[in-house]
Amino acid sequence: MKLIKPIWRASRRGVSTWSPLATAFNTRPTHRPIFDSLRERTGLFNKPELTSFEGFHTLKEQAITATDRLIEEATSNPTRPMVEIFDELSDTLCKVADLAEFVRIAHPQPHFASAAEDACISVSGVVEKLNTHKGLYEALKNSVQTGTSGDKHLAELFLFDFEQSGIQLEENARREVVALNDLILQTGQQFMAGGAKPRRVPRSVVPQNVRQFFSSEGDDIIVSGVYAECGEAAAREAAYRLYLAPDVRQERLLSATLQARHRLAQLCGFESYADRAIKASTMETSTNVREFLDILSDNLHDRANVDFEAMAKMKRQESPYQNSLMCWDTPYFTHKAKTQLLNVANTDFSPYFSLGGCMEGLNMLCQELYGISLKSEEMLPGESWAPDVYKLAVVHETEGLLGHIYCDLYERAGKPHQDCHFTIQGGKLLPDGTYQNPIVVIMLSLSGGHRGGPALLSAGSVDNLFHEAGHALHSMLGRAPHQHVAGTRCATDLAELPSVLNEYFASSPQVVRRFARHFQTQEPMPEDMLQRLCASKYLFGASEMQLQVFYSVLDQLYHGANVSHQQSTTEVLQSAQKQYYGLPYVDNTAWQHRFSHLIGYGAKYYSYLISRALAWSVWRQNFDARPLNRSAGDRLRHAVLRHGGAVEPKILLGDYLGTEMTPRALATALTDELDYHKDHLDTVFKVMDK
Repeated sequence: MKLIKPIWRASRRGVSTWSPLATAFNTRPTHRPIFDSLRERTGLFNKPELTSFEGFHTLKEQAITATDRLIEEATSNPTRPMVEIFDELSDTLCKVADLAEFVRIAHPQPHFASAAEDACISVSGVVEKLNTHKGLYEALKNSVQTGTSGDKHLAELFLFDFEQSGIQLEENARREVVALNDLILQTGQQFMAGGAKPRRVPRSVVPQNVRQFFSSEGDDIIVSGVYAECGEAAAREAAYRLYLAPDVRQERLLSATLQARHRLAQLCGFESYADRAIKASTMETSTNVREFLDILSDNLHDRANVDFEAMAKMKRQESPYQNSLMCWDTPYFTHKAKTQLLNVANTDFSPYFSLGGCMEGLNMLCQELYGISLKSEEMLPGESWAPDVYKLAVVHETEGLLGHIYCDLYERAGKPHQDCHFTIQGGKLLPDGTYQNPIVVIMLSLSGGHRGGPALLSAGSVDNLFHEAGHALHSMLGRAPHQHVAGTRCATDLAELPSVLNEYFASSPQVVRRFARHFQTQEPMPEDMLQRLCASKYLFGASEMQLQVFYSVLDQLYHGANVSHQQSTTEVLQSAQKQYYGLPYVDNTAWQHRFSHLIGYGAKYYSYLISRALAWSVWRQNFDARPLNRSAGDRLRHAVLRHGGAVEPKILLGDYLGTEMTPRALATALTDELDYHKDHLDTVFKVMDK
């Protein structure tokens, strides 16, 4: 049980006007073992099987039994559309696999995490068996040809999944596909692990004047990052050169992964791995992606140079003996410029962003836009994996309960230090006409929230909270009939649209003004401070976007049809940087050896830029003038969010925005955004100068 009871006073006048939701989140929950023992015990996520870790075996066995039954139904004269059987298969396995994957990552108790990992391995084996089941494939393919599949778009998505496993190929080629998938998994995991390791170097190779900036062990210096915000230019340079030095093992792993992906794509009928990865996205082909990136690169050239010239001027003022702006300088001077614009320390903003206040802001946004409320619910003993997790019921004013969001927001030992959204159970229309409500988890790593007061968020953490809440709301507001395409189960660029859009709400003065209140006095954030904060988020936006274009182009080149196995990945990078980025390549570095997104995104890193272009188009057309606009919120929900991946994204978004989703239109949207925010920044600067 979680005791949600305020342990501090919101106002010296002794009268709290925080909402019940804000009060709940401004107090970090704790277990009360004696009281809990008197109450009914349930399992994780209210699943009775998971009162103990052994329950994962039960869930796994239940899923395998149900899978066998559904295979039999699909391959022997089915009496319902084939898509319904396949979606039930997907739902049955995902309910175990998604839950187990989350518990494996997040549960602090090793026996629970281990049992969850075993369940993941078992279900993965079942999925591999299904992906190579010729009878299932032929039954689905035949249903599409005879028009008995049901939802044709979904049937074709299932067919595509099958064919990525090479089931349509002759036996030797199919076996090669299986082997390549295994190789890609292994080399990719090893590359990601290697990319995160600190660099150990002899003390003698580190300039004596900067050694004090690094930790040491014996005769070695340990370089754990690029020290992007360090005020000493020589230390930034040393960290950049040492941490990003080429790594022979990383090069071998990355090259092996890229070559295996290329061969896999060719076996499955694609010219490149990029075409395979981009199919069914908003852009549809790698040719469209490259056109988008090239147009955007041209549009950014002069705008980014203005940013670089401003940073170079700042560098000359700070270090007159250093004339050239280098790659290790941009994060530092961007941070410094934002601090100067804000005119106060970043920590001065945090008291206005208590966790409870931010949740009150999210609730206000949900009520105003969609007519839904976030209601804090008390959990039963055993329902949560950690004592300080919150549970929210998402309730619509007329439709009732839409689903549940579990909020795992505090840092703890062993917990991944990344902000994430996990689907535990997808939405789905059930045979009896009711709807299987979604269950999701939002994960952050906040500090604080103890008896000294609530957790206080930085401006960046507020953005991250709103971003992950955008994913959760996509799941909650979705009402796709099939689990396989419900909520965030859609193309990556579409899946990121609601979360990026939510960041625009978190950066709008009209919205932030409604919830940014001091956690003790409840005084609103001063207007000048509010305007500076919202404007500062877009400072040097063109140079940052140019960097994202460079990353995206490199990802496309590595996964493209013309990838040359005669060139090293560093040679490809050098060529791309010369064409697409305004600062020079640093000799004897290979930052791609640290770029884990090459594995996780795999030809889809560009999706962030597409999502931002889409989100800006949605914001500018529907919310910029009136952010808290109920009619616009309802239209967004019913035209976009409710469908998940049930409609092709290009059609879905083209109909909603009333324009064709062309590479040029999306590239233009991004530069329009930069110009819009530059005008806003110029206005803020003029006010500051008075």
